[in-house]
Amino acid sequence: MPTKHEHWVTSGDLLLYAVAEGNPEATPIVLVHGYPDNHSVWDKVTATLSQEYLVIRYDVRGAGRSDKPARTWDYRLSLLAKDLQAVVNAIIPDRPFHLVAHDWGSIQSWESVTDPDLQQRIRSYTSISGPCLDHVGFWIRNQIGSPANGGTTKVLRQLASSWYVFLFQLPLLPEIIWKAGLDKAWPGYLKKQEQVADARFSPLQKADGQYGVKLYRANFLPRLLRPRPRHTRCPVQVIIPTRDAYVGRQLTECLVQWTGKLTLQELDAPHWAPLTEPDAICQSVSTFVGNNA
Repeated sequence: MPTKHEHWVTSGDLLLYAVAEGNPEATPIVLVHGYPDNHSVWDKVTATLSQEYLVIRYDVRGAGRSDKPARTWDYRLSLLAKDLQAVVNAIIPDRPFHLVAHDWGSIQSWESVTDPDLQQRIRSYTSISGPCLDHVGFWIRNQIGSPANGGTTKVLRQLASSWYVFLFQLPLLPEIIWKAGLDKAWPGYLKKQEQVADARFSPLQKADGQYGVKLYRANFLPRLLRPRPRHTRCPVQVIIPTRDAYVGRQLTECLVQWTGKLTLQELDAPHWAPLTEPDAICQSVSTFVGNNA
């Protein structure tokens, strides 16, 4: 039977809540959640993967039971990468691992797979609905520079899908919306728009939504306006939900130039694929991990 252990991990002056499930001696897989979620978004995926692997999940700063810094500057990608490093150093010190991430968890995990601090330990990376912001910044420049090939149209289409990013740049308004009751309406949104049949209210949802917007404010504009060359060394698998209303397939068009071994896999699913298609996610992850042991 898989075992489950809770951990409190220190990262700088913050405490992060983490959970490790499965055989402690098995191959580790680290799962990183997105916005406005916490580690529980991986419940169904973990139930399957922990039968064979050691599955590690944590609440990123600002979410779940982890500490919630008040300053926007404390949600920078560099600090998020240090959080992941702190978690793996505390739970699986010096051991290699496979990384799987969704939505904002994927955006922030690109920082780790393109940074020397963890590159030697990350055996593979599976990204779901979360591009590297630096890669997107270069993609936008390339597309706008090629209007004859429909590049400008692609950019405008993606910007329209990412309308919420601009909303989140506004001071106070997103927080007010969450405080006004969006947390109670959120399960209904997931059921109607994302086909998450078993979506339920969480008492953590309001805080997850309020603090998580700082991720967007701290990182989106700086990285899109001043992108950095970010190259990976580990094999990368990008799972593309074909019914994703927020992240378009076009963002993978130039990805091969930033990666060594790249696998693109389409999945008939909406954005929250870890909730609606956990079996398919587990199958893709298990196959990819097995091929890159």
